[in-house]
Amino acid sequence: MINMAQFYHGTIIHTVQPNDNLYRIARRYDTSVEAIIAANPDVDLNTLYIGQRINIWPGYNYPCRYYSAECITQAEFNLSNNLRLLWEQHITWTRLAIVSLVFNLPDVELVTQRLLRNPGDFGDALVPFYGAQVAARFSALLRDHLTIAVDLVNAAKAGDNNAAAETERIWYDNARDIAALLADVNPYWSRQEWEEMLFEHLALVKDEAVFMLTDDSQKEIDLYDDMKRNAMRMADVMTDGIVNQFPDRFR
Repeated sequence: MINMAQFYHGTIIHTVQPNDNLYRIARRYDTSVEAIIAANPDVDLNTLYIGQRINIWPGYNYPCRYYSAECITQAEFNLSNNLRLLWEQHITWTRLAIVSLVFNLPDVELVTQRLLRNPGDFGDALVPFYGAQVAARFSALLRDHLTIAVDLVNAAKAGDNNAAAETERIWYDNARDIAALLADVNPYWSRQEWEEMLFEHLALVKDEAVFMLTDDSQKEIDLYDDMKRNAMRMADVMTDGIVNQFPDRFR
């Protein structure tokens, strides 16, 4: 029987990281395995998976209790909101660019310009934590990610299967480079996890373009929900990694 009086009344959300298990998570939050299980009555915790989000009742000595009922500081809230906004803008302007490219809309140049502003906005968000050089490298890789996507759509639209296959190969190599950079600068970011999330993102973007090119509007519309979930996962993993790496900035 869990005596919940020993736990702070607020709950927090923990995103499962590589090598996490219930014991390690419990130690991190000054709680117990039994309390974690009790906080997630409808969740099978026998097998944790990376990116899974579970409820935690932190123990009395977990320092986050001083900040708010939701156990999140204003600084962390602001960072999370900003990164979620940037990832949502990333998928939204990607979709709009694909629409303009596929259907030869007159706004294609303007939409593409707005899409390519996204990497710089990400760079601005990362500069305070990683400096201008790392932020510029990330921005450059993310810009390449977007321009390669445009090339892939154009190749597919032209029916050039060889060019499309080669462009897709370069696209995935670029995703590997992004994952490697992130894992290199933050020990809380897993290269494997970032590759998994970015590869899913690429597959979704490709499907999005294919559905538009084949005039399958319903599938393309339904796909957006999956793109949004994937993007929000990347935003939250990015936030969690930064907060864990620089805890003093989020007190």
